[in-house]
Amino acid sequence: MSWYCDVAPGHTWHGPYHDTEYGFPVTDETVLFERLCLEIFQAGLSWLLILKKRAALNAAFAGFDVDRVAAFDDADRARLLADTGIIRNRRKIDAVIENARRVQALRQSHGGFAAWITAHHPRDLDEWVRLFKATFRFAGPEVVNEFLMSIAVLPGAHRPDCPIAARIAACAPVWDRAG
Repeated sequence: MSWYCDVAPGHTWHGPYHDTEYGFPVTDETVLFERLCLEIFQAGLSWLLILKKRAALNAAFAGFDVDRVAAFDDADRARLLADTGIIRNRRKIDAVIENARRVQALRQSHGGFAAWITAHHPRDLDEWVRLFKATFRFAGPEVVNEFLMSIAVLPGAHRPDCPIAARIAACAPVWDRAG
């Protein structure tokens, strides 16, 4: 997403995400889950819209706490579908709730979401997409690619000459580690 390095710096919404989050290694389950969910909500929409709705999405989805979202029921679905502050797409909302349950299952099978990702590294994008489609809902190629770039599993979040790229390299991104 090299164009991001051109438009994000100094931008009210894109700047902070570009400079402090996008492409940096992540292992925290809540952050991983939020990133996956934000990418799901972004599908077919602009990233700027997602950044603007991020606070409302966090509030609506209990801070993307996996256990709380996994416990959402029909009343929660109705509440979410009525919430004008978020993306009110039933398929995306259902995917987020189901994916929380699947992250819970990863705790049992792999010790958690981050451990599951680590256990499957390295893979190329096509292999990651197949794995994500077999594991999660609403996990198409763009969602998977952007999610994995955003958490430093796949390269490409920043141009090599972007100052943030050097900061990420110093954090030992997953894509830069031997498999």
